[in-house]
Amino acid sequence: MPVAAQRDFMDFLVIDDDKTFRDATSFLIDEAGHYAEGVASGQMGLSTLKEDKFDAVLLDVNLGSENGLDLLLEIQKQFPQLPVVMFTAQGSVKVAVEAMRRGAVDFLEKPFQRGQFITVLARLQRLNQMTRRIERLEEQVIETKSQSLEPIFDFATPTMQGVMDVLFRAAKTPASILILGESGTGKSVAARAVHGESHLADKPFVTVSCPSLSKELLESELFGHVKGSFTGAIKDHWGKVKAAEGGTLFLDEIGDLPMEIQPKLLRLLQEREYERLGENVTRQANLRIIAATNRNLKKRVAEGLFREDLYFRLNVITVEMPPLRARDGDLIRFAEYYEKFFAQQCGRSLNGLSTEAIAYIRAYPWPGNLRELRNAIERAVILTKGESLSPEDFPVELRGLTEVSNGDGELLPQIGSRMSLETLEDAHLRKILELTPSLSEAAEILGIDQATLYRKRKKIGLK
Repeated sequence: MPVAAQRDFMDFLVIDDDKTFRDATSFLIDEAGHYAEGVASGQMGLSTLKEDKFDAVLLDVNLGSENGLDLLLEIQKQFPQLPVVMFTAQGSVKVAVEAMRRGAVDFLEKPFQRGQFITVLARLQRLNQMTRRIERLEEQVIETKSQSLEPIFDFATPTMQGVMDVLFRAAKTPASILILGESGTGKSVAARAVHGESHLADKPFVTVSCPSLSKELLESELFGHVKGSFTGAIKDHWGKVKAAEGGTLFLDEIGDLPMEIQPKLLRLLQEREYERLGENVTRQANLRIIAATNRNLKKRVAEGLFREDLYFRLNVITVEMPPLRARDGDLIRFAEYYEKFFAQQCGRSLNGLSTEAIAYIRAYPWPGNLRELRNAIERAVILTKGESLSPEDFPVELRGLTEVSNGDGELLPQIGSRMSLETLEDAHLRKILELTPSLSEAAEILGIDQATLYRKRKKIGLK
């Protein structure tokens, strides 16, 4: 069976004391595009199962002094979800029935034909696909309950509505998507939403965090490796590209992808081909790629840190997630949602956000965006002693604000409060721009030229 046609790979453990048969079985498994590891005894098999994760076991009934049927019961006890196929040279209806009664999912009589074995592999593969699909659904349910990010895609800000409109229209196509934006703006959530709106929604969604590993480990994580390709490679490994087969591969923070790996990613994008580390076998990939970064990729290209051809290949459909400080229409609604969510999670009965707390939230620039807002609200819900959230319940950065004297409820940073210079500058820029009729006058007051003011205004999300 060609590797390119194989949608789901599996790891098999073959337990048989006959080396010739064990090697021949492993060869058939490898030929079908899977991974096989063989051991000669039941005890070795149990030890191997404890050390590594396998998707199925092929177990001989007769293992010298060991009884394969007894070993089957032990495997079922220690690894209850692991499917086991039994085979023996002395096949009989009685042995087959007993094997199935003890929990085997199938039975093969030695010597078997190649076609019979491939049929059993296909049956195991369908079982594995069903198991993985159930696991993905369970993970999605758990993630939804823990993160509860439903309001992220219910927008009042026109800019955000435009971004999601582009993403959802692109979702129906196989085009690569590049999502830009500051940390915490919801890039990974947007990528998952694109996958959910696409024709690949029932297929895998696999994430690779590009800055999280060394160059060697990241290459192995992406493309896989063969045994012995580097120190610590004790068995063959299929990478995330294979795991995402038929679905979506999400490359988070791709701006930090090492230069040595970028040509291989470019080949994957252009040719849909790749090779595992330490192997010369070219394999085909059938997947959709979504990438995200908080880096300025054009600047990275100019600095020689990112390949220009890779940038252009990724830059088919590009959107930029606006920072939370530029989404005033969404800010308070998100804060109110998180307050209700965490109050319910903590079993507390609260009356929402006080007027003062709302003013503080509006005045703060939220450099950490949605992630920071969520954490701040969770903290406030846990610590508050009142019936509603007040400024005293929030982190010190927000409590460094003070009410202006005009009585309109607006809050401004206080000189000497525990705030960064960037936060103070942003607040001062906003107020000067609000009070002056033109950019030229605002620039004169601030002591900067209009071009600099334009860039600073754009940076803080003002039109």
